[in-house]
Amino acid sequence: MRQFWHAGTAIVCLGAGLGQAAWAADADAGRSADTLSLGAIDVQSSALASGDRLPAANYAGGQVASGGRLGILGEKQAIDVPFNVVSFTSELVDDQQADTVADVLVNDASVVSGLGFGNYAERYTIRGFELLGEDLAFGGLYGVLPRQIVATNFVERVELFKGANAFANGVPPTGSGVGGAVNLEPKRATDDPLTRLRVGYASDSYGETAIDAGRRFGENKQFGARVNLAYGDGDTAIDHEHRENISTALALDFRGERSRASLDAGYQKQDIDGGRSIVRLGPDLQSVPAAPDAETNYTPEYTFSRLETVFGMLRGEYDVSDAWTVYAGIGANDTDELGEYASVTLDNANGDASVGRLGVPYEAQAFAGQGGVRGSFLTGPVSHSLNLGYAGFYRKTSSAFTFAPATPNNTNIYDPVNLDSPATTSASGDLDNPNVRSRTRADGVALSDTLGFVDDRVLLTLGARYQAIEVNNYSYEGVLDRDNRPDDDKISPVYGLVVKPWENVSLYANHIEALQPGDVAPNTANNPGVTIGIAESKQNEIGAKYAGSRFGGGIALFEIEQPNARLDDNGDFGYFGEQRNRGVELSFHGDVVDGLRLISSATWIDSKLQDTGDGTTEGNHAIGVPEYRLVVGGDWDLPGAPRWTVDGRVIRTGSQYVDDANDFEIDGWTRVDLGLQYRMPAGQRTVVWRARVENVADSDYWASAQGGYLTQGDPRTFKLSAMVDF
Repeated sequence: MRQFWHAGTAIVCLGAGLGQAAWAADADAGRSADTLSLGAIDVQSSALASGDRLPAANYAGGQVASGGRLGILGEKQAIDVPFNVVSFTSELVDDQQADTVADVLVNDASVVSGLGFGNYAERYTIRGFELLGEDLAFGGLYGVLPRQIVATNFVERVELFKGANAFANGVPPTGSGVGGAVNLEPKRATDDPLTRLRVGYASDSYGETAIDAGRRFGENKQFGARVNLAYGDGDTAIDHEHRENISTALALDFRGERSRASLDAGYQKQDIDGGRSIVRLGPDLQSVPAAPDAETNYTPEYTFSRLETVFGMLRGEYDVSDAWTVYAGIGANDTDELGEYASVTLDNANGDASVGRLGVPYEAQAFAGQGGVRGSFLTGPVSHSLNLGYAGFYRKTSSAFTFAPATPNNTNIYDPVNLDSPATTSASGDLDNPNVRSRTRADGVALSDTLGFVDDRVLLTLGARYQAIEVNNYSYEGVLDRDNRPDDDKISPVYGLVVKPWENVSLYANHIEALQPGDVAPNTANNPGVTIGIAESKQNEIGAKYAGSRFGGGIALFEIEQPNARLDDNGDFGYFGEQRNRGVELSFHGDVVDGLRLISSATWIDSKLQDTGDGTTEGNHAIGVPEYRLVVGGDWDLPGAPRWTVDGRVIRTGSQYVDDANDFEIDGWTRVDLGLQYRMPAGQRTVVWRARVENVADSDYWASAQGGYLTQGDPRTFKLSAMVDF
């Protein structure tokens, strides 16, 4: 990888050279020293300081946008920033019948999805580092969305920011997301009236109905309202798993000559009965058994999870002038969860396993806010895009538990036993009114300036964020643990350079750092429940991007370092050394020829544990990080059949280690998905029929080892939907 950093140095030198050339050219043209000094400031009339205008969805038939939100910088064109961002649209959500955020992110090779530790939360790794479901942003605000699973019926964009991002986005509630961040943008009323009905079916017997309606009002259509309602209920393709989902959202907005405002409110409720959970490795296991049939459910049928969240967000912008905009936003979330969980622990390679039970009521309330100013001006030949902003959040969690220990060998993953719920042997906290377990507060102020040279063909971004984090932990009885109150503050710098040798090509480099609340020690540690301090991470990245009229893409080379949290040989949980991931990313999205569109990407990662002080782990690969991942997808309008479109996607993921010692490994896997779309005339309207088969071969595989446990891939699933606009 050393040659990559030499290439980064070359990019920096190229930018410096172009900047000097521009200065010399201006001097030769007779510009005075006073004009070139920083004292001469000329305000530009850009009218582009707004950070909430979505970049155009101009790739892959409208399924991929040309940019996304970069936190304090707002919505930006990807080719203009020294970071790697890709944005999937609601068009892709509809075409792929993607019900959750994980269904969307599967389209990018840098992301691997799995389940939470003992629950059904969607959990991701980006560039080999985890991103928890509760750390997704909504319109740039953390702590607003539902924390475990987020539906997509109210989402206009799923924006993926790859790499360390604390400067741009601030610190998320749990501190995950070192390898990347995900932001969701809500749907807004369009200029044309919309009333859309969608009905769908998925195997085994899951049915869904959704309504999407929007209108604009006023003489200049300055007022907008959009409502999204979705309800689904039925059995999934996994044996004995039943799900019921409700998702509603209301989006109101105002757009005036100089001001814009929006209000988003939502409610989401999900009931999961008998859901298949994760699989853990027991202490006596000698090897990882092969995955059972994809339909098999080895989790007892008595398990359930009830997830309910009310959330809202209010944002506003005001153009002080054509070049300067002030903005602010607040958001809140109220979460209520109850579950009976039973994860399987493998006892031997024959699939014999132990199952216990954990009952958990969980409540959380969060409040987030942001505000700042964006603007642009000139100092001689140099343009400036200045950003000053604040972002922060406060979150309180409450919980209790009941517990029944696992009974050895009471089931088998290949031939599961329908177990009865075991009696509680221990409990802590108030189950009916859980006590406070944690209070987390994070505040950050960021300042950045993007300096443009040579008609903005060279863009240098310099910035820093002051970040302060305070975590207070409590016992299950609600007593403050005065020995477990980590807090820290840090200034995290960012340096970024973009060089555009041609209009549609940019070369870039960045250095960015992150600060996060530390990991929490598991119950198996000598220090259970302790938050082990504050973690700092660093990233260096170089790359190149292309953004044409028909397609876009790029290449990125990166290195990220993060403290490695694990149990040592004595059973203490703490930071021992660091995880260092070096990788290469390739991406392509757009039209190959008329009628053929591709969304494809590839990632290779060299993940190492270093400076661990332990000979059994030093130099090993990190847990749950495949060496490579490939995603090749696209759709094709059938020649001679203008109303028909076929689509397909192939996902190939390399092997993954399950433990730091690299004694246990799961095999690489391949999944193929196929789809068909028909646009049927129906009087003055068109009914869009979509049929899809995911995991066509019904392959049996362990999909993820992130977290040191196994998530099995879903079985073959048939999907059918019909959508019509009235």
